[in-house]
Amino acid sequence: MVREGRKAPEKRQMPGGRKAPEKRQMPGGREVPEEQQMPGGREASEEQQMPEGRQASEEPDELYERLKAFEGRAAATAGTGKDPVNEPMIRHWCEAMGDTNPAYAGPDAVAPPTMLQAWTMGGLSGHTDRSAAYEELFGLLDGAGCTSVVATDCEQEYLRPLRPGDLITFDAVIESVSERKTTKLGTGYFVTTRMDVRADGEPAGTHRFRILKYAPAAPKRAAERGGRSLRPRPVINRDNAGFWQGVAEHRLLIQRCGDCAALRFPWLPGCNACGCQEWDTVEASGEGAVFSQVVMHHPPFPAFGADGAGGPYAVALIELAEGVRMVSNVVGVPYDKVRIGMPVRLEFLRTDDELELPVFRGGEG
Repeated sequence: MVREGRKAPEKRQMPGGRKAPEKRQMPGGREVPEEQQMPGGREASEEQQMPEGRQASEEPDELYERLKAFEGRAAATAGTGKDPVNEPMIRHWCEAMGDTNPAYAGPDAVAPPTMLQAWTMGGLSGHTDRSAAYEELFGLLDGAGCTSVVATDCEQEYLRPLRPGDLITFDAVIESVSERKTTKLGTGYFVTTRMDVRADGEPAGTHRFRILKYAPAAPKRAAERGGRSLRPRPVINRDNAGFWQGVAEHRLLIQRCGDCAALRFPWLPGCNACGCQEWDTVEASGEGAVFSQVVMHHPPFPAFGADGAGGPYAVALIELAEGVRMVSNVVGVPYDKVRIGMPVRLEFLRTDDELELPVFRGGEG
């Protein structure tokens, strides 16, 4: 469903077509200071979303001129969803997202609005409806060395609810190509496509999707970082800043809805259960158990190995005593001894001078 990389928060709507407020809050119900928000509640542009999103150089960019010529050309025409809107997919989505909204179940169920893209996905067999222009554009980028891709953000607009049985069709257009940008990932171009989705021939919504196609930057050598391999830095934004502030204080904070009191994790701007935008936090006790787990063998990443060898190491979905779940490392026991149901206890691991993370120490019993 999701392409490689992160996404910026989608624009959300509540059942019945109401738009959720744009304001974000910090723990205790405080609003994010206006200087941290874009005017009108808009998300940051691609230059502001990616680290060091600056123009690579002031020299003429002949490739950009060729890429810009694709703006306005079709990316897909008369595309058809592989399945009608259906109850099993809605149920699986809601279970995966922890969304218990009653509007998504029962005889008059509608699909969650943010599933808009799901009904157009190509699946493991891939897309068969992409245009020659789309393939040519990405061929030019690949030929220029921009062979890597990361999703940066998407925007969705909902025009009518989708219901089981709706047949989905869509058209897509290459809406824009940015000038050459340099980010910490590498140098490349942001490409935005717009998909207009129809249900039984009626306009149902619009989905804009932006990616960065880039040539990877040369990795920094460990010697340049004091001889140490560092873990990836977390992406901190206005939706989760309060969580990371809690981590800095050695507190694991869980959001609590200000209306129905439902707990939620990871942090979100609105309640999954009732849609309320007001919330406060409760501090987790630190007790939990392994709900599921995997052992990472490849690729090796020294920063994640206790001995610097880079693995294998255990990654688990931890069910906290409060009922929410989070992904973290299990430490203190050999990776091959981690088991579902194993009790764990929260602790905070300092991985380097700038990063501290919540992890869970395994125990027996």
